Amino acid sequence: MPRFSLSRILSSSVNIKNSKIFALHFTTASPAERFYTHLQKNPNNIEKTLATVKAKLDSTCVIEVLHRCFPSQSQMGIRFFIWAALQSSYRHSSFMYNRACEMSRIKQNPSIIIDVVEAYKEEGCVVSVKMMKVIFNLCEKARLANEAMWVLRKMPEFDLRPDTIIYNNVIRLFCEKGDMIAADELMKGMGLIDLYPDIITYVSMIKGFCNAGRLEDACGLFKVMKRHGCAANLVAYSALLDGICRLGSMERALELLGEMEKEGGDCSPNVVTYTSVIQIFCGKGMMKEALGILDRMEAFGCAPNRVTISTLIKGFCVEGNLDEAYQLIDKVVAGGSVSSGGCYSSLVVELVRTKRLKEAEKLFSKMLASGVKPDGLACSVMIRELCLGGQVLEGFCLYEDIEKIGFLSSVDSDIHSVLLLGLCRKNHSLEAAKLARFMLKKRIWLQGPYVDKMVEHLKKSGDEELITNLPKIGG
Repeated sequence: MPRFSLSRILSSSVNIKNSKIFALHFTTASPAERFYTHLQKNPNNIEKTLATVKAKLDSTCVIEVLHRCFPSQSQMGIRFFIWAALQSSYRHSSFMYNRACEMSRIKQNPSIIIDVVEAYKEEGCVVSVKMMKVIFNLCEKARLANEAMWVLRKMPEFDLRPDTIIYNNVIRLFCEKGDMIAADELMKGMGLIDLYPDIITYVSMIKGFCNAGRLEDACGLFKVMKRHGCAANLVAYSALLDGICRLGSMERALELLGEMEKEGGDCSPNVVTYTSVIQIFCGKGMMKEALGILDRMEAFGCAPNRVTISTLIKGFCVEGNLDEAYQLIDKVVAGGSVSSGGCYSSLVVELVRTKRLKEAEKLFSKMLASGVKPDGLACSVMIRELCLGGQVLEGFCLYEDIEKIGFLSSVDSDIHSVLLLGLCRKNHSLEAAKLARFMLKKRIWLQGPYVDKMVEHLKKSGDEELITNLPKIGG
């Protein structure tokens, strides 16, 4: 065989081998590696060529690409994120928007948003309204009102027209920021491009005015909304009612509540509406009026819930009027809207909060004796309060009583550590060992800064099995 033929064969063999190695490397590369490698090789107008990358796009892939881009290539990372949001096979969740903001530190470095839009312009990229909406969503998650306004003003340069959704996003940001002058100017500016505020716009503005203490402006806007043919709903009424309750007179609040009841339909007040008014009355110490709202809501056919009753119980406890609290519970339980366990649990919690521990203990014991199951919060609050007050054994006895009725699963996991720490400090070794064994059985971890001391104390129990398994609850 001639020499040149042999050389050709050898060369061909080497090329085939190299191409196989390259193909193997390409097929084993992760989707994120493929996207990132492509970005590195095509840094300009990346949106044009990203679709040629044959790789599966999902949230794991997006996060990995962002991780590689930040912080040195933040603009590239954000542009990839925007491109990914437009793909038919994938959609960003709210979590992903939050994650992108955290990783890129947009809140600390808002100029990234401006740099991305400027890069689009400089490179002559084809930009769509959908792309802009992704940018507005990032601004919303990072609470960047000024940058969102800048992007809104920049849209005409790309021959794009913002819609009502985009205006609502930017208006909401300024309302949350408390800059109602900018928000008001934006809403008025919608008419210049033949857009009209919708119920979302009005609710954001009403909330913003109320939060800024501008109640008259909120009430005036509510009237304008109705005059312009935008039908008020429960959300709009509730936003204004909340503002009136916080800033205006209760008489005015009751008038608006009456208007809602009269309007009916989608404007009918619900349990949240009535409870909000009751909370305001209770906070002002106007318990008679608060009870009047309870009667009013029941007459309207709206049953109170646990939050409603807990609010009233708290008000009575703050006043020291426990007889009224018990009468209220009797009435509500008879009506069947809230369980006796829920009502009495709320009373136990409020008794502890108002430093009436003896009364709380008495009520709690009565509940257990009569078969009324307390909720997890009441159990946890009682045990914690006893331990903090140095009554560790009483706390342990209560713990055992709760176990007997099969309700320990609702007790906060950290209460076990609080109780165990108290038993160890008071040298109640038998009780501490018993509690530790229960924690092992239920796989409850020790918490707090004194884990090592508790473990050392438990080792003195002489229980070999417990000693062997202590690391499992010691974290």
